[in-house]
Amino acid sequence: MRIPALRKTLLVGACVFGVSAIFLISLPGMFLELLGMETGEQLQWSMRMIGITVFALAGNMWNNSKQEDDKRVIHVAQIMCVSAMLLGLLTLLVPVEITWFGYFYAIIGFSFAAAYLVNLVSASQS
Repeated sequence: MRIPALRKTLLVGACVFGVSAIFLISLPGMFLELLGMETGEQLQWSMRMIGITVFALAGNMWNNSKQEDDKRVIHVAQIMCVSAMLLGLLTLLVPVEITWFGYFYAIIGFSFAAAYLVNLVSASQS
């Protein structure tokens, strides 16, 4: 079974996460402002730590997209499907008034969840 669409989704997701990670690491205050949240020094430090973790996740997504074993790619895509959906949901539950950026970020998460789901269903039917 070949699953090129899942591999591409993982690659694109890795790129989006990579850009998000760089944003979180280099401009955490701006990221927090765009979400309508406080921008204190401690929160910015936390955002940088999250950025480093997201960077590692992006690298793992990139590497896993190139796995020879399709079943491993499917398992990673299943995890990312749930994670993307929860990221979108959590973004909408931010404990402040949701900004345009919050909606945008949630849409990105839900879009990736939908892409993973559609491609997972397609892969299971082939």
